[in-house]
Amino acid sequence: MSAPLHKARPAGPGRALPDTQQGMRRRNLSRVMHTVSAEGPLSRAAVASRIGLTRAAVSTLVDELIRSGLLEELGPERPGRVGRPGSALAVSGRGPAGIGAEIGVDHLAVCAVDLRGRVRSRAVRHVANRDRSPGPVLGELTELTERVVAEVEAEGLWPAGLAVAVPGLVARDARTVVRAPNLGWLDTDLGDLLPAGLPLTVANEANFGALAELWLGEGTPRDFLHVSAEIGIGAAVVVDGRLLHGNRGFAGELGHVPVRPDGPECACGGRGCLEQYAGEEAVLRAAGLEPGEDRVGLLAGRAEQGDPDVRRALEDAGTALGIALTGAVNLLDPESVVLGGALSGLAPWLLPSLRSELARRTAGPACPVSVSPLGPEGPLLGAAHSVVRGVLDDPAAVAERA
Repeated sequence: MSAPLHKARPAGPGRALPDTQQGMRRRNLSRVMHTVSAEGPLSRAAVASRIGLTRAAVSTLVDELIRSGLLEELGPERPGRVGRPGSALAVSGRGPAGIGAEIGVDHLAVCAVDLRGRVRSRAVRHVANRDRSPGPVLGELTELTERVVAEVEAEGLWPAGLAVAVPGLVARDARTVVRAPNLGWLDTDLGDLLPAGLPLTVANEANFGALAELWLGEGTPRDFLHVSAEIGIGAAVVVDGRLLHGNRGFAGELGHVPVRPDGPECACGGRGCLEQYAGEEAVLRAAGLEPGEDRVGLLAGRAEQGDPDVRRALEDAGTALGIALTGAVNLLDPESVVLGGALSGLAPWLLPSLRSELARRTAGPACPVSVSPLGPEGPLLGAAHSVVRGVLDDPAAVAERA
């Protein structure tokens, strides 16, 4: 895999920059990038007005970002404005791209997103990863990553980093999977098994799904609880626009909250965990169906046809979700709960019992529950966009190498 210009890791979201003259320059470069990314195309004068710097100062910053391939000039602004028209600036459609990857129990996926937020390449492989050793799984993921990188490099892009979403607990080093029960992995350092040329970040899939909801969703609040599910169920807590990681980085393990302490054994070692009642395989078992490649499609199709066993299984799953979410809502008081992942495709049959249980058990007014429009794409998109956000947060990490 060719990997020009990306030996240094850009600052991730919220990473503090030093309070020095150099640090101020880096922060101002970031302010320009974020402003143009969020509101562009904009002229230099418009950027200066928005961030409170002089036009001369902004022009110096913009010229640096253009030389680095992070911004580009689109030509004169549209007519009708007072004064001499300036050149409109936009984030570059070439240059750095964020590479996102997802390791699922039954699939691998990789995508590349450019600075404009467009998905430029994507590769998916359906494969049973449960109880496979990490080496072969990550070898296949590397093949998919190399294919995606080759495709975007042919279009003038280069990979700024690789972010991998996994269904398990990730250490604070952001590369070691401490435990992934549904994969059967323990203490696995992905950095030892993935390409060394790319800056690497590994995180729980629910966390990346929540970030995608925060960055890409419309009207998403700054405080919410994001729940995602496939075979397992994860959650992420967003407070004031930032993920709540917890002391060890393990916050959000909603799937292993016991809803019936005397229930069946779970892969985590506990009993009666939420996954045993609301995970995809659990719902299929309760409905008397065999797992297939498209589990959600099977359940949704049968539910639409009025299959009483499937509808009853989904209703029970919604009740279990409501019980588990009650504790989180009472403890954290989020502005809303957002259902993502596979749950979004089953929402019509899960939500009635979930909302009823949540309203009955919460101490205050019922917490609103919505469905993410990103669905199962959330973790993969969140991973790729996290790399892009790292470039926006510290473009100097790229500018200094240009």
